[in-house]
Order: sequence, then structure tokens, then C-alpha cells
Amino acid sequence: MSRESLAQRLRAQRSHAVRRPAAAVGITVLLAAALMPAASAHDGEDHSEQKGSAAAKKTAPPSCPPGLAKQLEKGAGDRFGAGCDLPGGDLGAMDDRKTQLAPGQSASSPNLRLLTNVPKSGAFAAQTAYNTDLAFQGDYAFAGNYEGFTVWDISTPAQPTQVTQVVCTGAQNDISVWGDLLILSVDSSRSDASCASTGLSAANKDAWEGVRVFDISNPASPQYVAAVETPCGSHTHTLAPTKDGSELFVYVSSYGPNAAFPDCQPPHDKIGVVKVPLDAPSEASLVGTPVLFPDGGNPGGNGSSATSGCHDITAYPERDIAAGACMGDGVILDISDRANPVVTETVRDTENFAFWHSATFNNEGTKVVFTDELGGGGAATCNPTVGPDKGANAIYRLQGGQLKFNSYYKIPRTNSNTENCVAHNGSLIPVKGRDLMVQAWYQGGISVFDFTNAKKPKEIAWFDRGPLSDERLILGGSWSAYWYQGHIYSNDIQQGFDVLRLDDKIVKTAPKNEFDLFNPQSQPSWNG
Repeated sequence: MSRESLAQRLRAQRSHAVRRPAAAVGITVLLAAALMPAASAHDGEDHSEQKGSAAAKKTAPPSCPPGLAKQLEKGAGDRFGAGCDLPGGDLGAMDDRKTQLAPGQSASSPNLRLLTNVPKSGAFAAQTAYNTDLAFQGDYAFAGNYEGFTVWDISTPAQPTQVTQVVCTGAQNDISVWGDLLILSVDSSRSDASCASTGLSAANKDAWEGVRVFDISNPASPQYVAAVETPCGSHTHTLAPTKDGSELFVYVSSYGPNAAFPDCQPPHDKIGVVKVPLDAPSEASLVGTPVLFPDGGNPGGNGSSATSGCHDITAYPERDIAAGACMGDGVILDISDRANPVVTETVRDTENFAFWHSATFNNEGTKVVFTDELGGGGAATCNPTVGPDKGANAIYRLQGGQLKFNSYYKIPRTNSNTENCVAHNGSLIPVKGRDLMVQAWYQGGISVFDFTNAKKPKEIAWFDRGPLSDERLILGGSWSAYWYQGHIYSNDIQQGFDVLRLDDKIVKTAPKNEFDLFNPQSQPSWNG
């Protein structure tokens, strides 16, 4: 989920040589529209108190659909506001005549079924308390939320039980686990690093954003042990342990600098590197801020985002590589020196990609699936009006260190004009000899697709709910959908924690307990 306003474009007008994929299909104006200003991540908004955000009110275009405008006024932040900037700001202009589901309904392919859903509760029950990412270890799933995180006991997958709920506001609370440690990303400026902090404008030098570290040796009682401030906060983060597991590095992705923010200055062509000593996690510290784009990166234009940092990085530690989704650029990094990642390849799509959001390698490390978050995650982009190549995945082959475009993949179903839908977080399904991926599409639901043939990806399973409302767009749907030990787990922004079962011969050989630890943005290798 993209978090920062794109209003500040203090980029030098420089460009890379461009590798372009196939010609665009669809409406070019959609690309330009996705770059319009959104609510700022660093506005000091205190989501726990659900206050109105003055910055959001000023940024929401007058033509913004009423439902989405209301959410911006509540401080939704992120790049959700970019959804207001599709043609005329009118979601009603989208062709949703083939929508199949009404509010309260659900449907799926015959081979994918929902085993259980646990609704949001307690401090996370509010509509503005958005569920976010997931991480796994042993019999536990760790689920992020804008207001903190939940620990789930999934020893019986069809009957998950809540172990504890930790209230610690700090959008978006992107989450990872490693041994006895849990890491959270904070990308909203706070009065201090504590869980009792309140919102404070990023224009104030005393404001804090960065990563928090918890001790989860007792999953029922996580203990807060450290905080590290990082430039422009931490929208997402990626664990990059050394191969022997003796050292833990955390790559911090953030973006959207502003000359008025003392701790988030332009051009911000860098990421943060945090080192967490495993024997003394309270001594975690920022050990580097490597510049990934010394020439400024993508300057933006023609619907393509300007680059001012990265949204997400996926590491493949065993192979010493990582893939970065960096707003206007997709990159490959050499991470053999964990503290000093180096960009070795850059690719750009000014035809169809609005915002490079995330990445997933295949197991062999020969392909990369990049996602495009057209509309900021807050728009209805899964329809014939937008078309099949925008707001989609782009599948690249990685050959000789170079990325070569092969195809786009987008869910084939039409969603209603009140459903935010675009490519989002997913992971591989470990089947030897196949490249299979399960992926969240917000209110587009969950899709399982096969990209073994990188030029002809095909969907093999899906699950979808109807819109939260048929009158207004409410931010919702699956934020993350991941395969872990034989089941698919999804953190739905509004509906809660889902567990699904894929019954298909293609996954019969998928090992049920291959991993005891799984952070989707730090890919493990399976079957050797």
C-alpha cells in the first residue's frame, strides 16, 4: 500500500535508458491520473482518535467521489487519494456492468474455499483501523493493523484463535518476525516512539517515524524493546539476514520527501539499513542510507511516478539478490554485502505502470513479478474501462542480470465501481517445477495464478466477496494473501482474518510444513 503524497516533485529532469514492454492497451489518461496528489503520510494524523486531517481535506479534489472523500477527511492517508484522480474523479464513469456480486455475497472457483473468517474486534474493529500485512512463525500468524498488531494461533488452521492484540498506533505497521523478534514499520509522524504516542506534524523536528522492535519470545505477551528513527519513516521494511543467520539487517523503504519536513528531505534517493543485534536487540540502530538512484531515478511524466525512494523491497537472501519496487522504477540489487546493497539493473514502464509497488521472485530467481498500484489502492481499476494491462502484475525474466518483460497478469473479473481493486501483496506456492502465486487484490479478492509460462500466465483459482457497499467506496478487501504450511491466509482490511483451502491437483505436491518461518518480503528457497 503506498503511503505518501506525490505532490512534491523536486526531481532533477534526468532519465535512464528505458526498456519498454509491449504497447499500451487502454486509456492513457489513467496513468497520468494516478500521479495526482494524495493525502500525506507524514501529516501527524492520529488514527486512534479518528480525527479529521486538514492535509487530506485540502488535497481531496472537489470531484472526488463522496465515499472516498469522506475517508480522506478521516485521515486515511496512504495513496488512497490517487483513486480520486481517475477520469474526471468519477468512479461512476467506469464500466462495471459485468459485476457479479452484491454486498454480503461471496463466490469462488470450485477448488478454493473459505474455511473460516474471524472479524476484526476490540481496538481494531473501527473502519479506519485497517488490517495490513502478515508474517508467520511456527504455529503463529502475526497480523499488522494501523493500530498495532494481532498474534493468531493457527495450529488448527480452520479454527484460528487470537492470542493477543497489541495496541501501538503507527500506520501502516508493516510486520516481520525473526526468532524472538518482531519488527513494525511506522510511516505516520508521531510525538515520540512509544505506543502511547500521538500524531505530530512531520514539519516538527521532534516528530518520530521509523521501526519498532518487539521481543516475542512469549507470543502472548510481546515486549517493546527498541525503536530506530529512519529518514521519511518506514513505509515498509524487508529482513535481510546473513546466510548463516548470525546477523539481521532490515531494509527500510520510504518515499515522498518534502522540503518542509526536517527528517524527510528531497531528493531522498535512498533506503535505510537498520542492524538489529540478535543478542542485544535493544541496541538496534541505523547503520547506513545507501543511495540507490544517484542520477535521480525516474523524473515522472506520461503517467509514470517520479522516483523519490522505494515502496517495497523483496530480498532473496540465499541468492544474495533483492528486487525493489521504487515508485517509478523497478530494480535488482546485489545484497551480498548486506549493509551495502547495490543496484545492478533498472527497468521502467512508462506505457502502463503508474507506481511500482512490490515484487516477488520465482524460486529459481529467474523471474520477477512486479505489481503496479494504479489509483493508490483506493480506486476501482478492475474493469473494462481500465483494461487488462494497468493496475496489473508485470512478469519479467531475469537473465544474465537483466530484466526482460514477458507479460502482464490481471484478474479477469469485473468489480463494481464501489470496490477498490488493484494488484497487491502475494507469495509463491511451493510446487516443484511450477511457478505458482497467490495474491491479494483488495476488493478484487484473492487470485491464484500460474506463471510457469511467463508469456502466458493463467488463473487457476479465485475467491471474491461483493462490495462493502453498493452506494459508496469503502476501503477494504484483502491486503495480503499468502501460502503458509498448506493453507492460504489473508488479512482483509475490513472483514478480518481469513483462512482458505486450495484443493487442486497442481498443489498436491506442495509441502505442508516446508517452512517454520515465513516473511513474504524475505523469500526462502524451497526443495533445494
